[in-house]
Amino acid sequence: MSITPSPNLPESAPPPPATYQVASTPRWIYVVLILLFAGIAYLGYSGYNERAKLESDLSKSSDRADQLSARLDQANSRIADLRGQLDVTSNKLGLTEAEVARAHSLAQQIQQSQKVSDAQLGEQIGEVKKDSEAKIGAVSTALDGAKTDIAGTKKDLEDTKGKLASTVGDLGVQSGLIARNQQEVEELKRLGERNIYDFSLQRAKTPQRIGPVQLKLEKVDTKHYKYTMLVYADDKQIEKKDKTADEPVQFYVRGARAPYEIVVFEVGKDKVSGYLSTPKDVAATAAPSAKPQQ
Repeated sequence: MSITPSPNLPESAPPPPATYQVASTPRWIYVVLILLFAGIAYLGYSGYNERAKLESDLSKSSDRADQLSARLDQANSRIADLRGQLDVTSNKLGLTEAEVARAHSLAQQIQQSQKVSDAQLGEQIGEVKKDSEAKIGAVSTALDGAKTDIAGTKKDLEDTKGKLASTVGDLGVQSGLIARNQQEVEELKRLGERNIYDFSLQRAKTPQRIGPVQLKLEKVDTKHYKYTMLVYADDKQIEKKDKTADEPVQFYVRGARAPYEIVVFEVGKDKVSGYLSTPKDVAATAAPSAKPQQ
C-alpha cells in the first residue's frame, strides 16, 4: 500500500502543536472555603474570650485565696497571741495544765448547777404565779362583794336623806338635813356632811360645853314645846328665846361660811335633848367659847 503525500503541504513542515482546554473551579468550593475560614475565626474569637474569662476568674480566685490566706494568717497570729497570753497568765498565776483543766471542769459544774437552779426558780415562779392568780381571784370576788356592799350603803344613805327633813332656820338661812330623834342623829353622823355633837342639856347656873361652843338652858315650856337658850361663842353671848322643837336655831362664828345650827327634838322638865351641827370646813377649836357673863 503506498501513501500519497498531500499536494498542499510541503514535506518538511512540522505538525501543528497540540492545544489543551483547562477546566474552571466550581463555586461551591469557594463558599466552603469562606465558611471554613469564618468558622475558624469564630472558634478563635470564642477561645480567646473563654481564655480571657478563665484568666479573670482565676485572677479573682487567686485574690480571694490571698485574702483568705491573709485572714487565716491573722487568725493564727491572734490565736498564737492569745495562747501566749494564756500561757503567761497561767505562769504568773502558777497554774498547771491539770489545774486549768480542773478550772474548766468546775466552770462546767457551776454552769450545770446554774441550769438546775434556774429550773427550780422557774418552778417556784410558776407556783407563786398560781398562788397570786388564786389570791387575785379571791380579791376580785371580795371587791365584787365590796361593790355590792357600797351600792347597798349608797342606797341606804339615799333612803336616809329621803327620811331626813330640810327647812329654813331662825336666821332665814336654808338649813341642811335635820334630825328629829336620836336615830336620825346617828344617820346624820353616817352621812358625814357636817360635824354633829349631840347633847342632853339640863337647866343650870353655868353653861355646858358642847363641841366648840357653850350652851346654857334658861327656860323650858313643855306645854308649847318651847325653850330659851344662851349660846356663848366668839367672846359674845347670843340669846335664842322661845324656840320650838325641831326648829334649826342658827348663829355664825368667826371663820365659818355657813352658820352653826342647834336642833332640839325633845323638850322635858328642865331638860332638852338635841344636837349641834357645824360646817366641816371649820375646826373644833376655830371658835373658842366665851366666858359666861355673871
